[in-house]
Amino acid sequence: MYFYGSGQRRGHVLLIAGDAVVRRRTVQLAPSANLAALAMVPAAVLLGDELPTDTVCLDGARDPNTVLTRLRSAAATPGPLLVYLSGRLTADRRGRLYLALAGTTRSAVRYTALPWEWLGGELRGRPAGSTTVLVDLVADGDAWPVLRECGSLPMSSGTEVYGVVCPPGFAAGDSAISGYTRHWIEQLRRGPARPADVQLHALAAGAAGLPPGAMVLPTARELSMRPALPTPDPYQPGGQLRPSNGYGPDSTPNAGAVVESLLGGVPGGVSDGDPRPHIHALATGGRHREAAALARAWEEHVQHTYGSSSVEAVEWAEIRADLARMAGDFPLATGLWIGACRARLVGQGVAGPEVHAAAAGALYCWTQLKDRASVVESGPELVAVLRALPALDPRLLRLTQARLDASRAPGLPRAVRT
Repeated sequence: MYFYGSGQRRGHVLLIAGDAVVRRRTVQLAPSANLAALAMVPAAVLLGDELPTDTVCLDGARDPNTVLTRLRSAAATPGPLLVYLSGRLTADRRGRLYLALAGTTRSAVRYTALPWEWLGGELRGRPAGSTTVLVDLVADGDAWPVLRECGSLPMSSGTEVYGVVCPPGFAAGDSAISGYTRHWIEQLRRGPARPADVQLHALAAGAAGLPPGAMVLPTARELSMRPALPTPDPYQPGGQLRPSNGYGPDSTPNAGAVVESLLGGVPGGVSDGDPRPHIHALATGGRHREAAALARAWEEHVQHTYGSSSVEAVEWAEIRADLARMAGDFPLATGLWIGACRARLVGQGVAGPEVHAAAAGALYCWTQLKDRASVVESGPELVAVLRALPALDPRLLRLTQARLDASRAPGLPRAVRT
C-alpha cells in the first residue's frame, strides 16, 4: 500500500550495491566504492529536490528479501525517489534477469539474487515522473545475450531510467569508482545549478570511457519516445542549449578542401558542461561509434526540447555530419549535410553563411563517394540545394551535375572515379 498525500512530503534515496564484478582476479566493478562515493553527495543534490530526504545505503546484502523490504519501503515514500543500483547483472536458465548479490552463485541465482522484475513491480504504483532509477552495471555471460535480445533493461512505465550496462570481459580502469558514476558525481559538483538528469546522464556517459558495445540507457529509441523536457539548460545564458557553429563565413563552398570541423575545442573531458570537446576527443581517438552515439543522444534531447527544426537541432545534425565524415561514412555525412542545408535555407535564406557552410560540407562529402549508387542516390538533392544558392560559383553546379549525369549513364562500373 502507498501513502501519497499522507503526512509530510519527503524524498528518498536508496543506494544498492550488488555483487562485485571480478575477472581474472581483477575487479572490473566495485559497487561498494560507488556507493561510498555517492553517499558523500548531499541527498538534496542527488535527488534534485530541497525536500527533507531519507537516504539508505544497502551494501553487502545477501538475502533478496532484505533488498525487497528496502525497495518496498522506498516505493512508499510520499515524495520523489532515486534508486541507484550497481553491480553484476546475471540471468537464470529461463532468461530472467537478476541483480547478483553478495554470495550469489550461478547454480542458485533464483534464490540468492534479486529478480529484476521485483524492482519494476515495486515501483509500478508510483506516480509518473516521481521516480528515477540510476544504474551502473556489468552484465555477465549469462545476462548479456538476454539483454541484447531485449534491446534494453526492462522497467515499469512512468519510471525514468538512466545508466549504463557494460558487456562481460572488458578491460577495467584504474579508478576504484566506475567511470559513469564518477563522472555523474563530478557533474553534480560543478554547480551551482544542478543539470537535469538527462543532461547529467549524457555528460557522464560521454566522459566515462565505456567499453565497445556498452548499452546506454535510455536507448535512442526510448529517448525519442519521451515528451519534451521543460527543464532549461543551466549551462547557457537564458537556459538555452546552443552549440556554436565553428565554420567561417566563406561565401562559396569549396569542393576541393575539407571544411573546418564543427566540434573544435581541446581534446579531453567535458568542458564547462559542454559535451562537444569530449565528443571531438572520442572521434579523433578513433572511437567513432561512441562519439556518434553521444552526439545522437544530445541531438534527440535538443529536438524534443526546442523542436526538430530549431537552430539548436540543426547544429547538432551538423555535428553528426562532421563526425560521420571523420569516420569515413561519406554517404551518411552527405545526407546529414544536405538536410542541414535545407533546414538552414528555410530559416535563414540563401545569403546566410551557415547555409553555404552546410552546402560546402555536403558537396565535399559527396565528392568522396566512390560507389555509383550512392552518388546517384544523393546527387539530385545536392544539385537542388546548390541551385538554390544564387551566390554559388556556377562552375561547381555544372561539375556536380556532370558527375551525376555520368554516374547515371548505363554500362559504367559500379565504382566511379572523381
